[in-house]
Amino acid sequence: MKYFVYCRRSSEAEDRQVMSIESQRSELKKIWAGKFDIEIVEVFEESKSAKAPGRPLFDEMLSRIESGEAAGIVAWAPDRLARNSVDGGRIVYLLDRGMIHDLKFATYTFENNSQGKFMLQIMFGQSKYYSDALSENVKRGNRTKVEKGWRPNMAPFGYRNDPLTRTITKDPDHFPFVRKIFDLVLTQTRSPREITIIARDEWGLRSRMRRRSGGRPLALSSIYRLLENPFYAGILVWGGRTFKGSHEPVVSVAEFERVRSLLKRGDAPRPQRHQFAFTGLIRCGACGLTITAEHRFNRQGHHYIYYHCTKSRLTRCKQPYIQVGSLEAQIVAFLHSLAVPAEILDWYATHRNRREQRSAEEERVRLRALEGVVEDVSSQLRELTPLRFRNLISDEEFLAHRAELELRRLRLTEQLESPNTRETFEPVRAVISFRNQAADWFQAGDERVRRLILQTVSSNLTLKDKILNIQAIKPFVYTFSLGYFPIQRAGIEDVRTSRRRIGAKTLARIGSQFVDQMTQEPMPEHILHNIRKLEQMFEPNVDRKAA
Repeated sequence: MKYFVYCRRSSEAEDRQVMSIESQRSELKKIWAGKFDIEIVEVFEESKSAKAPGRPLFDEMLSRIESGEAAGIVAWAPDRLARNSVDGGRIVYLLDRGMIHDLKFATYTFENNSQGKFMLQIMFGQSKYYSDALSENVKRGNRTKVEKGWRPNMAPFGYRNDPLTRTITKDPDHFPFVRKIFDLVLTQTRSPREITIIARDEWGLRSRMRRRSGGRPLALSSIYRLLENPFYAGILVWGGRTFKGSHEPVVSVAEFERVRSLLKRGDAPRPQRHQFAFTGLIRCGACGLTITAEHRFNRQGHHYIYYHCTKSRLTRCKQPYIQVGSLEAQIVAFLHSLAVPAEILDWYATHRNRREQRSAEEERVRLRALEGVVEDVSSQLRELTPLRFRNLISDEEFLAHRAELELRRLRLTEQLESPNTRETFEPVRAVISFRNQAADWFQAGDERVRRLILQTVSSNLTLKDKILNIQAIKPFVYTFSLGYFPIQRAGIEDVRTSRRRIGAKTLARIGSQFVDQMTQEPMPEHILHNIRKLEQMFEPNVDRKAA
């Protein structure tokens, strides 16, 4: 009788203890070799799970049996042929029709009669039960692991799986570079494509070695997936649910959302042939188009850089060109206006302890309010399920509301658990130091530093009639009157003259307004991030005692 030999192995958990295909083939040859009544027509070897129908080689084998090329099958065990009811029923049906005359197994004896087919169906059913039960056990284990804040599968780039604790820890080789990638996007000084080139050529980053592939340079798509993966913000998304991860995050939730918004809006700069500091930041005040820049050379060979409107053919904007020196002079003048006068610094140093005590009390009130909001969000989450059971909301609405509320609860929980920097006035110190150093840093830095400083302090920049209109953003909207502080207007003027022109009450009012303006709301994460980056660049020149 002619037989087909079928050997199968799956890479999934159900077949971890099953012999390899080579072992199955070798053992079957030892058992059935030399049998005069067995003629092996062909050997089918397949690496695919049998939990669901749809195995190409298995279907081909049964089709060829139906066409009469063979009348029997040789396999290691019944569960190699089927672990689902469709494939198992198909084999039994072919036995009933007489298409299959015999089945031979190395671990099981089959007889083609009613009792044999009954026992074969039991074996197929047992295989399906084992597969289903194993799947449920794995899912239950994964749910328990996720609820504890641990990702069940392979750790993403920058992390590694700890086989001893079955948790995820930092990869000391790659974790710092992942943070650098997020930093480059947050500072808006590099595009994702440029970051990919830096990671490949300067840092030499490669993907992790895997069984089939690995060790390749990170592609642009890999950088985008990395930047859009909430795992790096300590958020674990599994089965449509959002959980707080127990692993150490790379960035905060606020920083991650900032990166995602930058990628979504396309604010990250695109690679350009010529690098200019302010292109893409300024719009024309007359027509609203973006301001571009170009290199120019006169007859004597002198080099100039001009900024001008892109001048679409439809608008025919007539705004004049402006030299980069004139544009930078206006920016420097604006940055000088942000400097904090010495009187305010003296007042702040004197009243700092009192302000910190008041801030600590405000912080306690804020935390109590946050706890109430967290409880309210948790209550809304608990009420969602009854609403779905009563068909008051659809599945799509239920999933969308649940994801939104879970993410909001994680964001609020992070604010509760993270140390509040306002209590130590560290953001105030950083902003005051930055305001006093920004003009000097701008003049001493390169084009990327100048761009970063301008992005940090301003928004909605417009250029009209060679005049740059700069709109300051929080926490830089508060400026100081030159009438109160003539020391800002004339650097050689005696400080005592300034103190005679402003009384103690006025000084206290201005100082209180200035500090309140910076402490009444949480400092934007990207502002602090940019300031810290600039401080690291100019570490020898940072006057940390200024605050």
